[in-house]
Amino acid sequence: MKLVIVSGLSGAGKTVALKQYEDLGYTCIDNLPLNLLESLVVDALARPGPRYEELALGIDARESPDLIAAFSHYLEQIQARGVTTRVVFLTASEDTLLSRYSETRRRHPLSHDERPLIEAIRLEQQLLAPIANAADSVLDTSPLNLHELRERIQAEIPGGGRDTLALTLMSFGFKHGAPNNADFVFDVRCLPNPHWNRTLRSQNGRDAAVRHWLEAQPAVLEMRGDLLTLLQRWLPAFRAQDRAYLTVAVGCTGGQHRSVYLVETLAAALRPMFDKLVVRHRELRNLAHDAP
Repeated sequence: MKLVIVSGLSGAGKTVALKQYEDLGYTCIDNLPLNLLESLVVDALARPGPRYEELALGIDARESPDLIAAFSHYLEQIQARGVTTRVVFLTASEDTLLSRYSETRRRHPLSHDERPLIEAIRLEQQLLAPIANAADSVLDTSPLNLHELRERIQAEIPGGGRDTLALTLMSFGFKHGAPNNADFVFDVRCLPNPHWNRTLRSQNGRDAAVRHWLEAQPAVLEMRGDLLTLLQRWLPAFRAQDRAYLTVAVGCTGGQHRSVYLVETLAAALRPMFDKLVVRHRELRNLAHDAP
């Protein structure tokens, strides 16, 4: 069992951090009372299964000051039960927090009519000091925008960012209309067309004879190389921006030969980079399969 405790100053990015853990398959619970922590762990250990193998808990200044002061005690209790723990604490400068609250118009959980925002921020720093002092990692999010914050948090998670992007490679025929759900559309109708070879017309780009014919055309190999270079260079940037899904569509006239061949070969080359990769040939009876 892996247990991650995410804490930090209000406005420093705790909610974003918990969301990142949730996207990577962790069971996430926000604002769990610390005095229930050991009971939760005992129950989870007694119920072996995937739900509690990776658990992330959010703890913040809404908790009782007395319980926060005893944070190290609660942490030692669950570590004594053989649970692997990691404490991540997010912080930011006072100026940054003031700016973020001004932009979002949210109310700080410790502020009220007689306690202005700056005093609430300073009080929270004092209250959460026991958690910050016990943290395995303290992240200063002051210089980070939302996307950079997600990337920084992913870097804290073993395997973070690896499985967050589901990539679909689709072939299609322009004569049946371009797909309306694609993020990238590449037109390869400029390439030599096997359709005009009578022996290849009834086959498609997955058949050996069509592949051999296309690979004998220099323009096809150049197009394949250019597309692969572009995708290898830029798809990781989309994954780093926390994209969940991305579709790349390659179209020829009928969606039978050139586009099918290119999608198959691109998928084979990109497979080592993406664990979630699906190939879809729209005009081949909507056939979909995992990339080879």
